[in-house]
Amino acid sequence: MTHHTRLSHLALTRAAMAAFAGPARADEIKVAVAANFTEPAKQIAALFKEKTGHEAVLSFGSSGQFYTQITQDAPFVILLSADDERPKKLVADGLALADSRFTYAVGKLVLWSKTEGYVKGEETLKADAFSKISIANPTAAPYGAAAIETLKALKLYDTLQAKIVQGNSIAQAFQFVDTANAELGFVALSQVIKAGGSRWLVPQSLYTPILQDAVLLKKGADSAAARAFLDFLKGPEARGVIESFGYGLAAG
Repeated sequence: MTHHTRLSHLALTRAAMAAFAGPARADEIKVAVAANFTEPAKQIAALFKEKTGHEAVLSFGSSGQFYTQITQDAPFVILLSADDERPKKLVADGLALADSRFTYAVGKLVLWSKTEGYVKGEETLKADAFSKISIANPTAAPYGAAAIETLKALKLYDTLQAKIVQGNSIAQAFQFVDTANAELGFVALSQVIKAGGSRWLVPQSLYTPILQDAVLLKKGADSAAARAFLDFLKGPEARGVIESFGYGLAAG
């Protein structure tokens, strides 16, 4: 074998190895995820890794807490918020890219109890036959704000205010009901769509639409993996997961 042939053979071998290696470099990206989106995000991250090799490392919490952390230089490159206000504020603050923001899911509020047949609709609230009702902190979590709006729209807030127990996030509001520290609570449909018990899907006329926006943070501006994740979130596989958890989808 001549020297030239050997070099050609080596080049072909390297090219073949590269072709089988998948992405040139699999990156790890840190994604802040609103607590209501915990389960869908885990499924989407797994599909994303399977398809691209990139790993999305997820942190879960309230959108308000994440906003504060991002303003204090937290290492996230993407925020999947439970509202559209925090992503807009991060753009205005110069901490996120305006052209990257989009609505990835439309949230739905439910009143839920672990007890079968307990929740029958707004009548359950009007009957007032419970000692505790849980909601997420309305200043930090959009689902909490939607719960307060709902109670006010039904003219029940003043009556029930003393019975409200607040969780730091929608995950904690769910836990209060799940652990029987509250008989019922306002949670995200996504949290209970595969759970037992009883629930009332709150009419969307009673609260401001929960538009959940994603945004690329300045820290991720040069990250191909971060941009790939946002693209994947808009694609058919991710949208299928989002719908399976009871979210609405924005047009487009």
